[in-house]
Amino acid sequence: MTQSKNKTRKFFGFMLFLLAAFFFCLQMGYLLFHSRFQVEYIHNGLFYIINILIAVSLALAVLLLFTLPKKTKVISAVGISVFLLANIALLITEGSKVKHIVSISPDSHVLLIKENEKTGQAVYYRIYFSFLARAKETLPQEIAGNYKVKWLENDIAAITYKDADNRIQQFIGTYGDRGDGGSYYNIGPSIQGNWKGEKIKVISKPDGIMVIQNNEVQTFDWEHTKQFGTLAIVLMEDGQAAWTISLKESFNADQNVPRSKSEQISLYKATTDENEPVTLQYSM
Repeated sequence: MTQSKNKTRKFFGFMLFLLAAFFFCLQMGYLLFHSRFQVEYIHNGLFYIINILIAVSLALAVLLLFTLPKKTKVISAVGISVFLLANIALLITEGSKVKHIVSISPDSHVLLIKENEKTGQAVYYRIYFSFLARAKETLPQEIAGNYKVKWLENDIAAITYKDADNRIQQFIGTYGDRGDGGSYYNIGPSIQGNWKGEKIKVISKPDGIMVIQNNEVQTFDWEHTKQFGTLAIVLMEDGQAAWTISLKESFNADQNVPRSKSEQISLYKATTDENEPVTLQYSM
């Protein structure tokens, strides 16, 4: 019976040692990639959480695998306790410095924005291997107060917020394209023509875009549009966002192919109130 218990202890001790070794290698790999490629963990506190897991796993492994003198146990316990407390403190303090804005699409695309609580600077990240992130773009305006995230398509996320001047802004995260899978294209020329929805219409012409709603016409030249990736543009008016136009999955960006009536775009009003995008159909 005692021999069986010893085997069980050794087994669990060995598994915990392997777990500690795995997390240690993960940390070393992260530090290498961080220095060479400027990647980060998706959450800033993850580094300290993994340190804690390494310490706990290693401590339990040693206790199960070896018989240690009482003095060694006391010294080890003090050392590990100090290490754990230091990492818990860093986890709390570092975690409070950054606000993480995270949203996941129905097909698992991840919108990640990290906002520095002290400076107000917000940075948009792209995700790699599910747990690493790399800064892609700094939002031009800081996020002041509340925000909302809306997935316009499975691969298009719109974050709407107010800046420090109380102006509404929109930032779009895109994770695909409607072209051949690699080439860049301008959305404005791609959507030229008339697009109709319920009580609203969009007309894209060589000199800009018109949005017509309830007989009111808003006109935006190309200098007042901002493109995000190859899936969306934001129409700007008086320094703030007015609308986002995004390409639905039925849209074909190949300009050499005649436009089909089955193709659709989406029009999303920039407002901090809850609202839904409007689907527009191509009209000859």
